[in-house]
Amino acid sequence: MLLIFGLSVFFRTVDEGVFHCPGCGGDRAYRLRTGRRWFTLFFLPVVPLGRVGEIVECRTCRTRFAPSVLRAPTAQQMAAALAAGMRAAAGLVLRAGDPADGAARARAVEAVAGYGDARYDDAAIEADLRLPPEVLEEEVARAGERLAVEAKEWFLAQAVRIGLADGPLTERERQALHHVAHLLGMSRAHALGVIVTAEGAAR
Repeated sequence: MLLIFGLSVFFRTVDEGVFHCPGCGGDRAYRLRTGRRWFTLFFLPVVPLGRVGEIVECRTCRTRFAPSVLRAPTAQQMAAALAAGMRAAAGLVLRAGDPADGAARARAVEAVAGYGDARYDDAAIEADLRLPPEVLEEEVARAGERLAVEAKEWFLAQAVRIGLADGPLTERERQALHHVAHLLGMSRAHALGVIVTAEGAAR
């Protein structure tokens, strides 16, 4: 009788979700699979041996990746983080100026809407102004982690325009803007250049 035996790796799915696939270049469904080596007899798994680790498999292109790929944000998560970050930056700038000023609030609504949050309104501003500053700072810092240098400059420029909506920047507003820049990961000199440029464009 001919015996056919060997070693094979079999995978089973332990989780599913959506991730940013480096192969496809977009948000795709994935399955997280764990593998185990088996001793096989007649191509059937008989004796379980050691585990071989986990892989993430894209359901679209079928490419396999290390689980660390799941740490990258999806496009939807990125958009949500940037909108929340701009909303928080607006709150910090409004606190430093006149929180009741209609022009500054209108510019804040416009800036946040530009980052995808169309529900941001006067009631949302009031809610944000009641939050501890630390909560707003965390959101700005989280957004900064996801932005390239040029995107940080644009983000800060939007915050500057909120401060300029009711007239020239006050010293408190300048300090708030530099703090926003610091949370974004920008140097003071870099931030100063963006602030001065935005002021010049507003004149």
